[in-house]
Amino acid sequence: MGTRKPAWLEALYMQQFFTACPTHENSKKNEKNVLCLDCCTSICPHCWHVHRFHRLLQVRRYVYHDVIRLEDLEKLIDCSNIQAYTINSAKVLFIKKRPQNRQFKGAGNYCTSCDRSLQEPFIHCSLGCKVDFILQHYRDITPFLRVCNSLQLGPDYFIPNDNGEDDTTNDMPHSTVDFDDPMSSCSANSSGSENMSMSMCTEFVSRKKRTGLYTWGRYSSNKVHSEEEMTSSMSRRKGVPQRSPMC
Repeated sequence: MGTRKPAWLEALYMQQFFTACPTHENSKKNEKNVLCLDCCTSICPHCWHVHRFHRLLQVRRYVYHDVIRLEDLEKLIDCSNIQAYTINSAKVLFIKKRPQNRQFKGAGNYCTSCDRSLQEPFIHCSLGCKVDFILQHYRDITPFLRVCNSLQLGPDYFIPNDNGEDDTTNDMPHSTVDFDDPMSSCSANSSGSENMSMSMCTEFVSRKKRTGLYTWGRYSSNKVHSEEEMTSSMSRRKGVPQRSPMC
């Protein structure tokens, strides 16, 4: 190998991630966020079925930079002395250099390539900085590479359904709604009220938020109040209080 980088490592630097896939430009969730190590190209979730038997490396996004989980990258190359950052309880590494505008001045560790301030005992801020350091001092990156015959995506990776079905349900997870007391009484009502459509319940919630009035009675299947009865009941006032007779 000598001073040459492996093909997958060159592709990791050259390929663009989190851009629309030209093959699936009309599909949802078509951002390219996976690198196929065997084809040395970036793919989107819709391309997964074509590369499902290849070695796949997921690329993530952190503060507008591309990162890779440390446990995945360690299967391919030695990642020691590279400072890691924690995202969602998982450690990640930056792929490319992040040079600072001002050169680091002061005590402590700093990156060997871009002079970025680092925590001890790290001396590289990204994978690219370590690779440049190895090629500059050792002239051979082969001893730092690791054999990896199988590398698959994690169980949390989203793979869309391309069977022609609407995938809008995948845009947001299912959620439950906590209803107020009037709505809970509706759910515990007779069998007639149990057959009411969800659209009526939704309209009730929207009316409640907008007007602050409980108008559920007009939608009840057991009793329908007229507008006059509702108006008289809403405008009804207490009578003149009567005092007890004096003894």
